[in-house]
Amino acid sequence: MLEHDVIIVGGGLAGCRAALEIKQTDPSIDVAIVAKTHPIRSHSVAAQGGMAATLRNVDPEDGWEAHAFDTVKGSDYLADQDAVAILTQEAPDVVIDLEHLGVLFSRLPDGRIAQRAFGGHSHKRTCYAADKTGHAILHELVNNLRRYGVRVYEEWYVLQLILEENTAKGVVMYRILDSSLEVVRAKAVMFATGGYGRVFNTTSNDYASTGDGLAMCAIAGLPLEDMEFVQFHPTGLYPVGVLISEAVRGEGAYLRNSDGKRFMEDYAPNQMELAPRDITSRAITLEIRAGRGIHPDGSPGGTFVHLDLRHMGRESIMLRVPFAWEEAHRHLDIDAVDEPMPVRPTAHYSMGGIPVNTDGQVRRSADSLVEGFFAAGECACVSVHGANRLGSNSLLECVVYGRRTGKTIAGCVQNRKLPNVNAQSYLNAAKERIQSLLNQNGTIRIAKIRQEFQDCMSEHCGVFRTAEIMQEGLKRLRQLQQQYGQIYLDDKDTCWNTELLEALELQNLTIVGETILTSALKRQESRGAHSREDFPNRNDKQFLKHTLAYYSPAGIEIEYMDVSINRFEPKERKY
Repeated sequence: MLEHDVIIVGGGLAGCRAALEIKQTDPSIDVAIVAKTHPIRSHSVAAQGGMAATLRNVDPEDGWEAHAFDTVKGSDYLADQDAVAILTQEAPDVVIDLEHLGVLFSRLPDGRIAQRAFGGHSHKRTCYAADKTGHAILHELVNNLRRYGVRVYEEWYVLQLILEENTAKGVVMYRILDSSLEVVRAKAVMFATGGYGRVFNTTSNDYASTGDGLAMCAIAGLPLEDMEFVQFHPTGLYPVGVLISEAVRGEGAYLRNSDGKRFMEDYAPNQMELAPRDITSRAITLEIRAGRGIHPDGSPGGTFVHLDLRHMGRESIMLRVPFAWEEAHRHLDIDAVDEPMPVRPTAHYSMGGIPVNTDGQVRRSADSLVEGFFAAGECACVSVHGANRLGSNSLLECVVYGRRTGKTIAGCVQNRKLPNVNAQSYLNAAKERIQSLLNQNGTIRIAKIRQEFQDCMSEHCGVFRTAEIMQEGLKRLRQLQQQYGQIYLDDKDTCWNTELLEALELQNLTIVGETILTSALKRQESRGAHSREDFPNRNDKQFLKHTLAYYSPAGIEIEYMDVSINRFEPKERKY
């Protein structure tokens, strides 16, 4: 059995920042990170647009209160306002801290950190490194992990959270290279496992974003919060689904329909292309429904709209959004200097996740916590995004709450002993689980069920939803879950068995998908990214509260938890 003072699952921004904070607080604490990819291949590296902070380098009128209000309004008033205050107050400090770690932010002519406009923000406050901001931050954090001696288990897959007597005691993990199994016991466990975009058939997320941490919590009997709120980013490159950053619209690009019209003037006349993502995604979907989408040959009635950069000029495009240009050129052979990009909404971000308090401690219920268990980043729900996240607040959440959770953990482990764990029983159960998958004599390929499941989620729980459509989706999803026992694996090898990994991930995806659909069906209102055509209005009287969904194989039970409202009273959301 392996042992560390702290085990962090996930090598992205939140996990790396937490590990760094623990070691900076007390270098003697033994910290390890386990990640199913190399940390630099974590999905955080794909974050493009930037990170919001009221540095006032471009707009001296900005302040944390304005940032907080924009965030709460953007969340459709479901964000916890105490958590938002921490996020926005600490934002300038964490940006300067990252700069001191070596992050190469883009600069103004006088040398200060540059800031750009972003959707839903009332001021130019988004700090950036061209359109490769996540890449710039993650590389420096990973370099600092080496400097501080953090142990990294790269390309290990965590199978189970060890949770006994309401205390997190460690994890069971599987080495992808050779199929070896290990139990790790620890004084504190942190999940920073990212999102679950692969629940849907078209997503900006990488192939590793399969909701593993959320599913492990659900299986362990812990609730998942606000899972119905899935953000569809307005500008996924059609048909591949990869992200064209909001930074492109922040730099002045236009959205146009088949008539060549900048149609956002009909939906958000003040903010136009920089309206919040939920509003912009619905606008694009409605334009396509109305027959004003575009076909590949340029004729009307198609399934995408155009993102037009041509007026920006080659020099500005190549200087400020080079990666967006590169993506369109690489995938579709489009030169965005001369041609518009085809875009449509793509599943992008999870506002919900593992419920935590503002110190990163995981909740067992609305009013109780799990001992020694923490979470931060996209897999967690603190909740600073509520029903809809503003662009450039996700990198900020990872760094602010990664740092804050790390500080909490550093204090938590000081006087704790390593827990007692019966490692053999967990190893036996893991071996049995893996062997049963390898021995399964089914008739269905994994890829077939996964594709049908992803199609089901996209069709039945997309940008617009109704009870009838979601009930059909749940029925279909349960049929697919029953077929999981009929899959078969061709690869029986112990060396780098990616087929086995996909089988394990598929089970997690279906648990997350069922939680999303059930939570969405129960919320009979439209709020933020959750848009019900059968309940088109927001209903504060009944649903100004967080969803807590408890999974079991027999079904999902829903409870609710109050929203923290201490500064901004809910009102109608207009842009």
